[in-house]
Amino acid sequence: MATYIHQRKDWPNFRWDQKTVSDRLGAVRHLQGRLIGRMEALGFQQRTEASLQSLTEEVLKSSEIEGEKLDRTQVRSSVARRLGIDIGALARADRQVDGVVRMMIDATQNYDKPLSDERLFGWHAALFPTGRSGMTRIAVGAWRNDKSGPMQIVSGAIGRERLHYQAPAAALLNREIKSFLRWFNADDGMDLVLKAGIAHLWFVTIHPFDDGNGRIARAIADLTLARSEKTAQRFYSMSAQIRAERNDYYDRLEATQKGDLDITDWLDWFLACLDRAFDGAETILSGVLGKALFWERHADAHLNERQRAMLNRLLDGFDGKLTSSKWATLAKCSQDTAGRDIDDLVKRGILKRDAAGGRSTSYSLVEVGAR
Repeated sequence: MATYIHQRKDWPNFRWDQKTVSDRLGAVRHLQGRLIGRMEALGFQQRTEASLQSLTEEVLKSSEIEGEKLDRTQVRSSVARRLGIDIGALARADRQVDGVVRMMIDATQNYDKPLSDERLFGWHAALFPTGRSGMTRIAVGAWRNDKSGPMQIVSGAIGRERLHYQAPAAALLNREIKSFLRWFNADDGMDLVLKAGIAHLWFVTIHPFDDGNGRIARAIADLTLARSEKTAQRFYSMSAQIRAERNDYYDRLEATQKGDLDITDWLDWFLACLDRAFDGAETILSGVLGKALFWERHADAHLNERQRAMLNRLLDGFDGKLTSSKWATLAKCSQDTAGRDIDDLVKRGILKRDAAGGRSTSYSLVEVGAR
C-alpha cells in the first residue's frame, strides 16, 4: 500500500522550491492586480453584475467537479437574493441549491472572519440539508467516524477498484483539524494566494467529512483569495477553471498525496490554474459589457416585463434553444402570448429566427453585445 503524505513523520511541514513558486506567484499576483484594477474602474452596476456571474459560475462548477449539475437559473436567483441584487423575477431555488449558495456566500462575503470547526460544520450542513448524499445517510455537521471502514477515494467497477487515496483515521481528525485551523487563522505573513493553494491541499488531504470535502476545500481557497484581494466581490471563478481541467486536477492531487512533503508541483499547478482562471474573467467582463451595451442600444424600446426578462435570460447565457414553447413555460403565459411577444421582437430586429424552421423554430439575439 502507498505511503500518503499525512503518514510522513514530518507531516504537515510542507516544503517547496522557493524560486519556482516565487516566479509563478509573482506573475499571478501581477495579473490579479491588473484584473482587480480593471473591475474597480467599472461602474457599480457592472461590478455587481460581474460578481453575480462569477459567484454563479463558482457554485455551478464546484458542484460539477463532483458530478452534480445544478440549475443555473436557480443558482443565479439564489445568489442574487442573498446579495440583495435586483434581477427581476427570482426563480425558486431548492434546498440543495440554496445550501451550496449559502456556503459560498459566507466564504466570500465573510472572508475576514476566522475559520472554525463550527463554521465548517455549518457549511457541511448547508451542503446536505436532507442528511443524505444521494441515497446514503451521512453524518452532517460532524466529522466522519469511519464506522463503515476507512475513508478511501476509489474508482472503477466492482472487483476492479482502484484506490487513489486513503485519508487519516477518524480518531485523528480532532488533532488534524485543530492543527489546520491554527495554521489557517494565524497571521504568519505568508502570501495569501500561496496560502490558498496550501489550504486547499491540506484540507482535502485531511478529508474530515463523509462527503463534500472537495467543495469545502474550494470554498476555503475562495475565502483565502478574497482575503488576498480585500474584497467580497468576485470577478473570476477558480472552480470553473478546475472543472475545465478536472482530470489534471485529480491527477495532481493524487500524485501529491502519494508523494513526500515537497508540494512544489501542486503549488505550481494551482497557481497556473489560477492564472488561467483570470483569463476566464475576460469572458465574464465581455458578457457584462455586452449586456450593458445591448440595453443602452434598446433603451427607448417599449418592452413588456416578459420580454425584458426573457432577453436578460438570453444575455446571461440561455441553455439550449429558445422556442415559443419554452418562452410560454418560462414566462408563465399562453402559447399565443409567447408568439406575439416573439414576433414583436423579431419585427424590432432584436430577435431573429434561426435557420432551422418548421415546428421546431428557435430564436436568438441579433445583437449579443460588444464584439
